[in-house]
Amino acid sequence: MHKFILSVLLACCWWPAAVVAQETDAAKAARMQWFDDAKLGIFIHWGIYAVDGISESWSFYNNYLPYDEYMKQCSGFTASHYDPKAWVDLIRESGAQYSVITSKHHDGVALWDTKSGPLSVARHTPAGRDLLTPFCKEVRKAGLHLGLYYSLVDWSHDDYPNFTRTSTRYAIADEPARWQRFVDFNKAQLTELCKAYKPDLFWFDGDWEQSAENWHAAEIIDLLRSYNKNVIVNSRITGYGDYATPEQGIPVVRPTDRYWELCQTINDSWGFQHTDTNFKSPHQLLCTFCDCLSMGGNLLLDFGPREGGTIPDEEVAVLKEFGRWTKKHKEAVYGTRAGIPAEHFQGYTALNQAGDVIYLYIPYRPNGTVEIKGLINNVHRVWVVGSGQILNHKVFNKAYWSEVPGNLYIEVPDAVLDPQITVIGVLLDGSARLYQGAGQVISVN
Repeated sequence: MHKFILSVLLACCWWPAAVVAQETDAAKAARMQWFDDAKLGIFIHWGIYAVDGISESWSFYNNYLPYDEYMKQCSGFTASHYDPKAWVDLIRESGAQYSVITSKHHDGVALWDTKSGPLSVARHTPAGRDLLTPFCKEVRKAGLHLGLYYSLVDWSHDDYPNFTRTSTRYAIADEPARWQRFVDFNKAQLTELCKAYKPDLFWFDGDWEQSAENWHAAEIIDLLRSYNKNVIVNSRITGYGDYATPEQGIPVVRPTDRYWELCQTINDSWGFQHTDTNFKSPHQLLCTFCDCLSMGGNLLLDFGPREGGTIPDEEVAVLKEFGRWTKKHKEAVYGTRAGIPAEHFQGYTALNQAGDVIYLYIPYRPNGTVEIKGLINNVHRVWVVGSGQILNHKVFNKAYWSEVPGNLYIEVPDAVLDPQITVIGVLLDGSARLYQGAGQVISVN
């Protein structure tokens, strides 16, 4: 029956030729503004893979278990304790400004009651209902930005060429009509998501398996923007995305992309896995967050609910501590931009929009003082972000005959330290100016 419904739906659809318009830098900056300012998002991986606690989709693709065994998890997916409001309350408490949820992973099982495809939790699991819509409604009520993860690949679909790492169904060049059916299926599901939720962001995945031409990537972008002209799209749509998405490992050097977001797990797994107890501490993850801030990026921090919808206590604790820290230090989080080069300060830094405040993130207990090197500006004021307490500061090693600036030392007493990461604000006499030379010898004295 589902094949008949799909064929009728696709017969009624008209897909215009791709006409992705060229966008000015100013127009893109305006469209990306909320994302650029948001800094923190929450990722959610939830699906049938939480039943046995195995790797989402990859476990059958990599032949760790048979496909039929993987799909048996459908019978155990109940969502019996699912409380979307509680999820969103926790996300908002964390300080996140947006959330991205897996509407459909590579296994093809949709979280909404899709009419375009054969697999959904509404029709194939004891949950028996659309789980995406109530979450999206709560996100909107909370004033957060909504992002939907959508897998371009669908290893369960009969018309998708790839099945597992060692087996394929067909070659696109040999059966172009069959591939076109899959392209139309993707567009039909994306149309459902656009009409129902009008997301602010689409988070694609799986694009590496096909070319942009085969995916009809330009047409997909046109489709999304026909419903929301300001929609933001991540990089995983073969060259048509708005921002880069490094995964798990924080970049060591600042990415060349103007906009980027690190997606990071709290333990080692995206979805819930019973045996994965390797949880990172709030301190470790806040350091990762400050590292992202210092390089002008966002952090998309992931949690994986159990099949019933409850969230592991360790992940709840991390998000609550993020909330305490971001609330206290909000002026040094939202709307900031990349800080000064790492050689100038032993820690992470960011700048305010005007560039005349340097925020110092100190994840350690200083031995009395911290130092900024090569700062040409005069310093008007130094304070503890979150309390406003003024700190003493002094410049040493500034020779009157040299253009090389001295070293700024800031006293940081134990009494002002945050339990996780202390943030210091440094107000300058103008936009930050830095000396980056190799020093100077005396020529006149």
